[in-house]
Amino acid sequence: MRVVVADDAVLIREGLVRLLEEFDFDVVAQVGDGVALVEAIASLKPDVSVVDVRMPPSFTDEGLRAAVEARVRVPGAPVLILSQYVEVSYADDLLADARGAVGYLLKDRVVDVEEFLEGLRRVAAGGTVFDPQVVSQLMVRRRKDDPLAQLTPREREVLGLMAEGKSNPAIGRQLVISDGAVEKHIRSIFSKLGLYADDSDQHRRVLAVLAYLRS
Repeated sequence: MRVVVADDAVLIREGLVRLLEEFDFDVVAQVGDGVALVEAIASLKPDVSVVDVRMPPSFTDEGLRAAVEARVRVPGAPVLILSQYVEVSYADDLLADARGAVGYLLKDRVVDVEEFLEGLRRVAAGGTVFDPQVVSQLMVRRRKDDPLAQLTPREREVLGLMAEGKSNPAIGRQLVISDGAVEKHIRSIFSKLGLYADDSDQHRRVLAVLAYLRS
């Protein structure tokens, strides 16, 4: 899997590159600013990019803005934001095209290497993975005409865990319900959101998560 790494902190960037290479990822570029990130994605078209939020020159939200711009130039380019900070406004923009292949994890909450790598693979495959704190921040600004208003509290719980990138068995373990119950809730979510069986389950899963995060 071909990866671009964007982080202005050299030690963090080099550490991430070595970690990825240790697990047989091919790091095709490592950059330290937003302009270089956009150019790397546009020219190399990697399978996924790992991007910090705050980079030069102002160290505010350059990484997120660059990721949004890169996905305009290369529609659907997979991007996993890996940062210490939650920047809600541009996170919304990252979700706006409803293409999936996006993730947002917080550096200080990634405690398992394999879980991080699995999230990276999920994003590269067109899925989504979001830290619960990022989900909570996005939910604060839920619209009055909430399209998810018809979901039950349990269905919202299930959909929230889907947004974190959890599998059906993992959702069942966390909510202490059977795999069959999880599948039943997910089918109900798809139905209530008008996501019908003419699309694949994976595609419907991504669309449901995006509806949840953008509502």
